[in-house]
Amino acid sequence: MTRTERGTPAAPTITDAATTTDAAGGPAPGAVLRLHAPAPGWAIDADVVVVGSGVAGLTVALRCAAAGASVTVVTKARLDDGSTRWAQGGVAAALGEGDTPEQHEADTLVAGAGLCDQHAVRAMVTEGPGAVHRLIGTGARFDSDADTGEILLTCEGGHHRRRIVHAGGDATGAEISRALVDAVRAAGTPGAAPAGGRVDTIENALVLDLLTDETGRAAGVTLRVMGEGRRDGVGAVRARAVVLATGGIGQVFSATTNPPVSTGDGVALTLRAGAEVSDLEFVQFHPTVLWLGPEAEGQQPLVSEAVRGEGAYLVDDEGTRFMVGQHELAELAPRDIVAKGIMRRMRERGADHVYLDARHFGAAMWERRFPTILAACRAHGIDPVTEPIPVAPAAHHASGGVRTDLRGRTTVAGLYACGEVACTGVHGANRLASNSLLEGLVFAERMAADIAAEIAAPAAAPQAAPSQSASTQTPPESAPVTARAAAPEPAPGRVDAPAVTPLLAPEARFAVQRVMTAGAGVLRSAETLSRAAEQLDRLHEDAARALELDGKTAEPGVETCEATNLLLVARALVAAALRRAETRGCHWREDRPDRDDAAWARHLLVTLRPDRTLVVRTTAGTAFPPVHHGPETGPGTETGPGPCPGLETSPSPVDDVSTNEPTQES
Repeated sequence: MTRTERGTPAAPTITDAATTTDAAGGPAPGAVLRLHAPAPGWAIDADVVVVGSGVAGLTVALRCAAAGASVTVVTKARLDDGSTRWAQGGVAAALGEGDTPEQHEADTLVAGAGLCDQHAVRAMVTEGPGAVHRLIGTGARFDSDADTGEILLTCEGGHHRRRIVHAGGDATGAEISRALVDAVRAAGTPGAAPAGGRVDTIENALVLDLLTDETGRAAGVTLRVMGEGRRDGVGAVRARAVVLATGGIGQVFSATTNPPVSTGDGVALTLRAGAEVSDLEFVQFHPTVLWLGPEAEGQQPLVSEAVRGEGAYLVDDEGTRFMVGQHELAELAPRDIVAKGIMRRMRERGADHVYLDARHFGAAMWERRFPTILAACRAHGIDPVTEPIPVAPAAHHASGGVRTDLRGRTTVAGLYACGEVACTGVHGANRLASNSLLEGLVFAERMAADIAAEIAAPAAAPQAAPSQSASTQTPPESAPVTARAAAPEPAPGRVDAPAVTPLLAPEARFAVQRVMTAGAGVLRSAETLSRAAEQLDRLHEDAARALELDGKTAEPGVETCEATNLLLVARALVAAALRRAETRGCHWREDRPDRDDAAWARHLLVTLRPDRTLVVRTTAGTAFPPVHHGPETGPGTETGPGPCPGLETSPSPVDDVSTNEPTQES
């Protein structure tokens, strides 16, 4: 049912949510923090606002529009500049002869090191093949056999079958992005949009904070648009459902495969909104990233897992294949095992990189199968046809993120998350290669179905967003944006002023990255993590003190907001990594080298209090507790008539309570 068929619902009162706490000291439902930023100068309305333009975000947008919803896609750069287009490997799905979802599930669970949510994994692997075929129906063209037309499949680390769909050899992400962007642009063209629905886009826009209504339900977002014109400066998109598809957090480290826009904006927004994030300690470091020297920073060229899948092997400076004997799959072991193997050999040899040898491919295979990687290597003076490629691990993919259920719902009503920003439980402690694009597809479709049902339900009308179409772009004068996230800046020293997060100077971004690389990289310990926590706390406390004493903060802008988001994400990641006193998956504690299922076969849930201190709690097991909305059982809290099912409450060695220790807050 479309909006026109339902009639025009009344606009909600979007309130200035009070900064309150629950009985346990955690954030109460509806309590939010916000970035220090001007009030919005403009607003538009939609049924759904999607933040992010990768495979997850664009799939949600298209599915919601097909169901008759008006959708606004907000993206930080251009529509086709999301993280998806950087994906080289492909999409994992049980499409080959003899392969089954059950086999794909088994490989995923092994890679996840005992922390996968099996229900989430099963949903992904069983619905995955259909999702891939629907992506093909959208226009994606995957590599296929010239004679039979069958899709070509390859193998990657951790997979026991050839089940990786690819395009352009090693340009799968670029092809998926092209197909989805074309479809979204068509859906925004008058006369070409799906029946009853429309997709509008706002490019070059950084999301700031969540808007909420009087019940604490998500009601839109504020954003800063870079550029000039009708939508420049700070504005707002008011919507009945908010979808975060903002990608990863890789820029929290000095060297990463992630693009510069991957600054953890969605995770930071979620924490300020009072929702839960989970498993942030599990950051996957891709084993084979082109090594550009000890001083290299920022985005580094990836050398895809698929290169090893086709027969390349790892060697040290003496030409020894060191992964043989460490795992039955040698170079194709799960990524955490390969990364650890590389780090061990680097320490043994006193080296800062190893080599990936694929000279035996020959020029023809390199040019046909891996043209993008070949060009990147040659651009840096390395020819893989005639010499081994220097490689080292670098931050690649966040297995954790915004905690969701199997329909993409977060612990704040009306707020959804999908793609790398989300933690569905699929990846556990370590993502299986090429499962990320599949996860984005499957859970985006699940989420879109849930959103469409919510919008169509008559009961949703009283809490609906303002009815004006997103395409009008002009808010009615009678519906000012007054959400907490959009409140005017308070005067310094006001006791009743809304809590704001002070902004950091742009150069603080590099300080955060250096701290995280040194203290929370591939190799971690209580000593390095504690040092990192202290340094991150100092950055935050200096900024908070300046704001509190004289109202000083960095000038609001994209770079200052990104630096501030990175600091918050870094603090949450370090708090979780300190708490998880074991080695599991891609979380490697040198001082706790063993996996401890008795104490740590569980997830860590992190929330942010209104006083900007962090709270870390644990689940009772590998399954996430249900998502609860409402005043009696707030998200992840233990208030109301009883504890949230699945949340650990009895005293135990890993029962978490909030403290004032530096590892928990600053």
